[in-house]
Amino acid sequence: MLGYLCLLLHLAGAYASASKGKTIILLAGQSNMSGRGGVQNNTWDGVVPLQSQPNPSILRLTANLTWVQARDPLHKDIDVQATCGLGPGMAFANRVLQRDPNLGPLGLVPCAVGGPMGTKISQWGRGGVLYRQLLRRAMVARRGGGLIRGVLWFQGESDTVSEVDARMYKRRLVNLFANLRADLGSPLLPIVHVAITSGQGPYVETVRKAQLGIKLRKVRCVDAKGLPLLQDNLHLSTPAQVRLGRMLADAFLIH
Repeated sequence: MLGYLCLLLHLAGAYASASKGKTIILLAGQSNMSGRGGVQNNTWDGVVPLQSQPNPSILRLTANLTWVQARDPLHKDIDVQATCGLGPGMAFANRVLQRDPNLGPLGLVPCAVGGPMGTKISQWGRGGVLYRQLLRRAMVARRGGGLIRGVLWFQGESDTVSEVDARMYKRRLVNLFANLRADLGSPLLPIVHVAITSGQGPYVETVRKAQLGIKLRKVRCVDAKGLPLLQDNLHLSTPAQVRLGRMLADAFLIH
């Protein structure tokens, strides 16, 4: 029993120490960012590919604002109104550390919310609940030391239902990025966002055009088109999430 307690204390100390000098990455958006890979009939199959396996150098900020070793589902206590499965975060983090070990340890801050109905970008506006939660978690993440080095954003499927939302998407996304950079005091904070491959409505190409057309410094877009989907034709499969995570990592490392 004493040995077990010593082990727990050692691990707690290791996580506390690691959190002080970490590279912090914010994960935001809706269900494909929070992860539905391997989810069928509201049940996750528990399959974690090699590229997404836990790594002692990858931490996760929990819903109660403590650091723990990261493992999928990363958003299980954040996107609580839906069943979370595998997302792109762990494959991203493992790929980053594989290519540049000096960036470790990595602190992932899950903030994506899809829920049962998805979230539109208008719900992520400054002052709204989702934006406030994102900002609060970001502030807490860097409080103990470490630097916010990037944002991963994957959202837009819910904005394909209404033509008005689809046409407003580019302006709203640019505003979101500008507000987040301003509120975090980092005007050139690197952002990697995803051009959607699916949607809940007929205006997928309108939203994709908006996403692919954004030209801002230190903002890169990764195109998810062609990645395999689940049977719902909306959410990325587990292999697709792994591929996307590695694509996000490669784009992030260009900054």
